[in-house]
Amino acid sequence: MALCGLSLNLCLRILEMVFCALALIFPMFRGSMSSPYGIWCEFVWVFGLIVAVVVFVFEKCLVYKLIETLVLKHTWDDLSCGLTLLSSLMLLSASLIYCTVFVCATCIADIFCAIFSILACVVYVLDGVKLKLKCPEGYLSGVRGVLRFTQALVACLLFTAVYSHFKGVENRPNFGLIWCILVYVVCFLPTLVVILTHLQKCVNLLTCCDLNKLELVFDAVAVALYVSASIIWPAIGYTNYRRDSQLYTEFNRIQLYSIHDINLVTIMTYVNLGLYIADLVLTLIVYCKNR
Repeated sequence: MALCGLSLNLCLRILEMVFCALALIFPMFRGSMSSPYGIWCEFVWVFGLIVAVVVFVFEKCLVYKLIETLVLKHTWDDLSCGLTLLSSLMLLSASLIYCTVFVCATCIADIFCAIFSILACVVYVLDGVKLKLKCPEGYLSGVRGVLRFTQALVACLLFTAVYSHFKGVENRPNFGLIWCILVYVVCFLPTLVVILTHLQKCVNLLTCCDLNKLELVFDAVAVALYVSASIIWPAIGYTNYRRDSQLYTEFNRIQLYSIHDINLVTIMTYVNLGLYIADLVLTLIVYCKNR
């Protein structure tokens, strides 16, 4: 199936570029973005645009064959499918966040921005499903790869919500909340390392270790850390919110923590806990089979 001499794959990539670019342009009418949620949305649209352009150029110029031969452990189809699925999830998060935080009945530019973001998400989902149906088994497009980059995506949403929660607040976070932030950071960085190690073959970062065994240890530690964060963050975050709400009522001068930020951090903490538990189970199964 082709349109104007272009294959369906290239048509979808062009639509992804156009919709991501339009979603990125429209917020310029509302001035510079200062909200952490707005910055996240703009980052997602830039990421989606770059992925579409890079994949389009590499496949059109056949550069992907060289990359597949010299760099990738798995196939180019696995990488392009994984990046497309990741972009789909990111655009879904950006579309939901932008519609919730910025769109109103009189915000014409924001309405158009949200529409184009949703369209970009739909095209990416169609492209991702199409690629997944024809993609052979690989890491990034497989269940374990999807779990890994979803963990990283959820961690990015956690960072955005945590930053928004403390942005402009006079009181500093106490030790319990600092511990939760450290948990999110400590688990995020090894997740990226694991993904990169599974993808490339030029420099194997973990050749001295059994990767499955190392992942098993990391997942167990991550689950334990996220269990602590899932208990500490709601307990302290909602307690602080109730306390500051009372102070705000009495003195009318203390800026409130956003209850929406607290809710989002709490939900995303439990989501990532579930993802790490699922990953721990899958890694344990793979490890036992390989012994």
